[in-house]
Amino acid sequence: MTIKTPSDAVLLKPESLPTHERGGGARTTPLVTRAVGTNSFITGYTAFDGGVEIPFHSHNCEESVVLMEGNAILDIDGLEYRLKPHDVTYIPPNVPHRFRNVSKTEPMKILWIYANVDATRTLMDSGITNPVSAEHQR
Repeated sequence: MTIKTPSDAVLLKPESLPTHERGGGARTTPLVTRAVGTNSFITGYTAFDGGVEIPFHSHNCEESVVLMEGNAILDIDGLEYRLKPHDVTYIPPNVPHRFRNVSKTEPMKILWIYANVDATRTLMDSGITNPVSAEHQR
């Protein structure tokens, strides 16, 4: 459910929004996007099944991630950082990183914020770059 106020502010109810399979046990729910009127940043949730890790990638803009549920590892700069719920990360543009679900059985969920509505994801293994918004159309 999306509620627009008279001033064009928007209230989102994530449980009623579409979720998109990213493959490999990860699902994304876009939140603040162009569709609600933003022109400077985008946000969303990504849920990970137990044991899921996303591949190393980078973005063309700044990113912040908040671990909402579960326990995770952030791999960045050749180091591992253990995250607990409500830990917050800031990742500069073009820095390879990934998040891993520590648990093999329990889910994990992150809130991501990209500092550009045209954010991209470049996979380190293949060099393929796609708009982050392309993940919201599967």
